[in-house]
Amino acid sequence: MNKNAKIYVAGHRGLVGSAIVRRLKSEGYNNLLLKTHDEVDLIRQEEVEKFFETEKPEYVFLAAAKVGGIYANDTYSADFIYDNLMVEANVIHNAYKSNVKKLLFLGSSCIYPKLCPQPIKEEYLLSGKLEPTNDSYAIAKIAGIKMCQSYNKQHGANFISVMPTNLYGPGDNFDLKNSHALPALIRKFCDAKKENKDSVVVWGTGNPKREFLFVDDLADACLFLMNNYNDPEIVNIGVGEDISIKNLAELIKDIAGFEGDIVFDATKPDGTPQKLLDVSKINNLGWKAKIGLKEGLKETIKWYELMK
Repeated sequence: MNKNAKIYVAGHRGLVGSAIVRRLKSEGYNNLLLKTHDEVDLIRQEEVEKFFETEKPEYVFLAAAKVGGIYANDTYSADFIYDNLMVEANVIHNAYKSNVKKLLFLGSSCIYPKLCPQPIKEEYLLSGKLEPTNDSYAIAKIAGIKMCQSYNKQHGANFISVMPTNLYGPGDNFDLKNSHALPALIRKFCDAKKENKDSVVVWGTGNPKREFLFVDDLADACLFLMNNYNDPEIVNIGVGEDISIKNLAELIKDIAGFEGDIVFDATKPDGTPQKLLDVSKINNLGWKAKIGLKEGLKETIKWYELMK
């Protein structure tokens, strides 16, 4: 991308979008189109169509999405499938209509089957049943991938799709009902320390294993792929290592300085037993994650405590 190119970051105030904006600005990309939900409601077709006709972006990072953890996905499944389908359909279609040079669509590792062989290769997509607690979100994201591939096939568009693993970092959602596991744990342990609590309750058994990628590493990978990858086949983005929720909780407890006990509530769902991405494809292209989990957690906890 030319440094003066007109770049639209959809969802620029979210965890992923804000990191992409930081990365672009650090590399000298300053002609950025950043619109709030009030300025352009991506669920409304007419507003999206008018935006693309008026602004004519050259490149698009599609990071706008309705996201959440197990509770949010399971409770608001209709919202998750409707909102995400509408956003991606409107943005991808109008990117094609306005002759966008390239679009990068942010998917999610939850698109893969619940009981996938580990680590998860890109070709495992649609090879088995999804995790039922977030299948509405996953199906919406799979539709976005297939839209990009279909517009490439039928219209010769250059729309690529990336599948990040579990993300965390500054700008995350720390709401205990709607957040993902890691930011929820950060909030629980930081707040418990401040309130001098004796214990922290963690959902599930603690046995599931998850991979966590610092969001600024994801932004770096997205810029790398926007400049170096032009294939319709999806690309995993992760670190290639995972950790049990139990060990993650203990690590966050230690960094947060909480001295009480950890209590695991086994009546709550665990979700997928393991979710580790095979990242050999992006590594072979020349990109690797740089920020370790402990370093990233320290940064995120520091940000959370400053923002409280």
